[in-house]
Amino acid sequence: MKTFPRKLFDPEHELIRATARQFCEREIAAHHAEWEKAGVVPRSAWRQAGDLGLLCMTMPPEYGGAGLDFRACAILIEELWRIGASGPGFVLHSDIVANYLLHHGSEALKRSWLPRMARGEVIGAIAMTEPGTGSDLRSVATRAVRDGDDYIVSGAKTFITNGQSADFVIVVAKTNGPGEAGLSLVLVEADRPGFRRGRKLEKIGMKAQDTSELFFDEVRVPRENLVGQEHRGLHHLMSELPQERLIIALQAVASTAATIEQTIEFTSNRRLFGKTTMDFQNTRFVLARALAQLNVMQVFVDRCTELHVAGQLDATMAATAKLTATEMQNRVIDDCLQLYGGYGYMWEYPVARAWADARAQRIYGGANEIMTELIARTLQEGSE
Repeated sequence: MKTFPRKLFDPEHELIRATARQFCEREIAAHHAEWEKAGVVPRSAWRQAGDLGLLCMTMPPEYGGAGLDFRACAILIEELWRIGASGPGFVLHSDIVANYLLHHGSEALKRSWLPRMARGEVIGAIAMTEPGTGSDLRSVATRAVRDGDDYIVSGAKTFITNGQSADFVIVVAKTNGPGEAGLSLVLVEADRPGFRRGRKLEKIGMKAQDTSELFFDEVRVPRENLVGQEHRGLHHLMSELPQERLIIALQAVASTAATIEQTIEFTSNRRLFGKTTMDFQNTRFVLARALAQLNVMQVFVDRCTELHVAGQLDATMAATAKLTATEMQNRVIDDCLQLYGGYGYMWEYPVARAWADARAQRIYGGANEIMTELIARTLQEGSE
């Protein structure tokens, strides 16, 4: 499969890729099917990733990381999704939760949690979504009420990645009445009285990924567990969302590339009516269109990654990357699955897993309808 030449990575990045690929193939791919049945990735896999330096790679060395730029994270994302490993919540842990602590947490919180996160000794999660709120963070009902030197956290969260495994959760909660000005981020340790894990949720896809309900029944935490400034939680969330949306775009492109490659191999060997499926013009045209879309999207997402590394990726462009990459992912993988015939509907085939996993990509990180609205708001910027 001929793809457009990439210039995103330097030669030294290939060393990271070699480590990540070997780890993913030997330690992740070999066990992913059993993790899908269990609905969770074991802690041993987290510790192995930490031992290899694959967690929290962008964290400064003083906090246990390697001090690398985001391109190192992109490599791990690509290698995980290349093999269809949507289960491990490494990326949310390393490149979303850890960033909230690094950019907004106190020195005490950073030194307490980040080195252990980098080693895979503890697992982090962030709890935004609530039953009935979806992408509307301004409607959060969970509260963190000041009581002397503590906060008392009460509420419920759902669809929380790493929820069953997390040793701590950064909770989005109201601290000052209605509206966006009242939101704050509060770190809640999982061993606090009143913290309770609900169901391990059964999903259409991403079956190995630990996704859970969480409940906070008057959980008392010290004021020092505040992440960032009080009442500035929404601002902190908005500052980190572009990277989260770029991550989703990277996942989409990597999954699409792997699926096209697998489909080319399958159709080149599957025989119908005395010839291979690839011999039919329709098959070749479907795959040609898929490859063309992939190449265009790869160039765009690579450019967005370059901008992000340079600190120049804005919210609109990140939303554009998330919207267009995930729409392409769903469209192309669906087309590829059709070329498998009935085999495409069998869970044992990677295309079936990729198809099921892809659907959530258009929902989390801000639904694609929200991405479209964000882009639409810029249509008249700069006009007279």
